[in-house]
Amino acid sequence: MITGKKIAVIGAGNMGDVIVGALISKCGVSPENLTISDVDGDRLKRFASLYQVVTTTNNIEAAREAHILILAVKPQVIESVLVEISQIPVSGLVVSIAAGVPLETIEEILGPESRVVRVMPNTPAMVGEGASALAHGKNASEEDMALARALFESLGMTVAVDEYLMDAVTGLSGSGPAYCFIIIEALTDAGVKMGLPRDTALKLSAQTMLGSALLCLRDGRTPSQLKDMVTSPGGTTIEGIKALEKGALRATLMDAVEAAVLRSKALGRKKP
Repeated sequence: MITGKKIAVIGAGNMGDVIVGALISKCGVSPENLTISDVDGDRLKRFASLYQVVTTTNNIEAAREAHILILAVKPQVIESVLVEISQIPVSGLVVSIAAGVPLETIEEILGPESRVVRVMPNTPAMVGEGASALAHGKNASEEDMALARALFESLGMTVAVDEYLMDAVTGLSGSGPAYCFIIIEALTDAGVKMGLPRDTALKLSAQTMLGSALLCLRDGRTPSQLKDMVTSPGGTTIEGIKALEKGALRATLMDAVEAAVLRSKALGRKKP
């Protein structure tokens, strides 16, 4: 669906890097059909050298002929970028990954006919195991959503949600990798405390979380059922679970997601 289309990416940061790499290696997009725009000349040199894509510091030049325009800039600068590119007719699909910036804001600046899809990806996209949620604007067609999903499925899995749920997505999967890293770090420290070398404890902790997540996604049983499969009567696992319950792990994780969601909503009420 994406092959042959001219694509522009405004923003040459980490996520822009991940997206460009996936477009070329997984979606079959020719580098000559990719234009990257950024204010940082050194980053652009890296993109040109690594991917052989077209680079520019002129956002209007990048957006002018794009069938798909990806806004991979920080929320605090997206308004100025939108105002800049609104000087030309932006006829292609606009995909924004700027956290907390609503579709309405983008559509108001680019014009009433603009076709916009908002996406909340997360950092595991860097290794092709991301979780991205997509919400469509009022003018985005089913084909537009299919294009956006095809792009982000090259970075992992996707789900479609109503935009009002994007703050919940931000608190769960957007911030969630940080929670997982803390759990991996804690399990690693526990392994070290019990005598394991740190590198061995880290490998066991990270692989255990990875394998458990894949089992949860692929097995068909609920997390509760999978937990029970590991938990023998009077065994070691139930003692560990008792300690987790005593420490209120479930409630703490729920509180963490809730706090992140509330913060996302507060940031969304401010101007980007």
